Amino acid sequence: MTNTQNEELELFRDMIQRFLKEEVQPNYEQWERDHLMPKEFWRTMGDAGILLVDMEEQYGAANTSFDVSMMVQEEMCAAGYHALATGYNIHANIVAPYVNNIGTQAQRDKWLPGMVTGEVVTALAMTEPSAGSDLAALRSKAIKEGDGYVLNGSKVFITNGIHADMVIVAAKTDPSAGAKGVSLFIVDTRLEGFSTGKKIEKMGQHSSDTAELFFSDVRLPADALLGQEGRGFAYMMEELPRERLGCAMQALGHTRGALKITAEYVTERKAFGQKISQFQNTRFKLAEVKIDLELCQALIEKYMAKFDRGEMTVEDAAVVKYATTEMQLRAVNQCLQLFGGYGYTDEYPISRFYRDARVQTIYAGSSEIMKEIVARGVVGR
Repeated sequence: MTNTQNEELELFRDMIQRFLKEEVQPNYEQWERDHLMPKEFWRTMGDAGILLVDMEEQYGAANTSFDVSMMVQEEMCAAGYHALATGYNIHANIVAPYVNNIGTQAQRDKWLPGMVTGEVVTALAMTEPSAGSDLAALRSKAIKEGDGYVLNGSKVFITNGIHADMVIVAAKTDPSAGAKGVSLFIVDTRLEGFSTGKKIEKMGQHSSDTAELFFSDVRLPADALLGQEGRGFAYMMEELPRERLGCAMQALGHTRGALKITAEYVTERKAFGQKISQFQNTRFKLAEVKIDLELCQALIEKYMAKFDRGEMTVEDAAVVKYATTEMQLRAVNQCLQLFGGYGYTDEYPISRFYRDARVQTIYAGSSEIMKEIVARGVVGR
């Protein structure tokens, strides 16, 4: 990273930290109680200039480095706002690159400016009730009819599904072709036949809206096709490294935040006549978390550099996603343990850190799938 990029990163870091303190901190507990962040907050983020920060200026974005987009998520998680970071990751770090990298100029002009301002909230719809990580087993179909397509099917566990104005949907255009029959579509949620199920209640990340989506004879125009027909699976593989890097950065920030509040707690709390921080067990456990954090920081820096050079592979993404999210779960669990009984209460934020972290080894490709991908690189299929 150049000196200019470092300066830009730190300027944006200061800005996002101020934004989180002023705009998120006073409201976040209420959002968690409501189990939903208000849709208007997307406009607030847009007004602050933190959406799609690494997209081009012609769309109203800041055209920063990729590192800034990753840092925004890291800081959100470090502050304990994992649900916000997850929604942000889908909108700004996943859907936006799909549109920018695969879409036509007309599609970019239509959707990206609204995504920058927060007027358009987006989601990515791949997972189905019968097909989780096995994307080749999708049942949703988009059958060609006239100049367009007719979309039928359902999706589940869709982040930003409640508020979404636009959804990128993976569906079969050739049901007999397996993975090669998958195509991607940009679906305007105002279209007739689109509907959203009730919000899915989760054990953590409560203020992140997660929903089921239904498509009943949704008529899509020809220009709803994203990229080429039948190349949807290939596009998903191309975009996975960035998605999984986002999860890794969230893991890093979240662990850093958990370590910070735990260190503060153990230096204030006393047991058996001395501060908890003076017990060797406490010191060793915190040292272990710090060391794991540093190791994962180095791993992320390695793969961020590969991503910047356009060299990061699906296997690389699996390595960094697995290593960082598994570390996150271990670390947050250990931090909670040091709070004793108070860690199990909602009075202390470490309990939310614990709940929010759990899904990280499940979504965006489970840890088991990550290990299978890595294993294929070692011994083949």
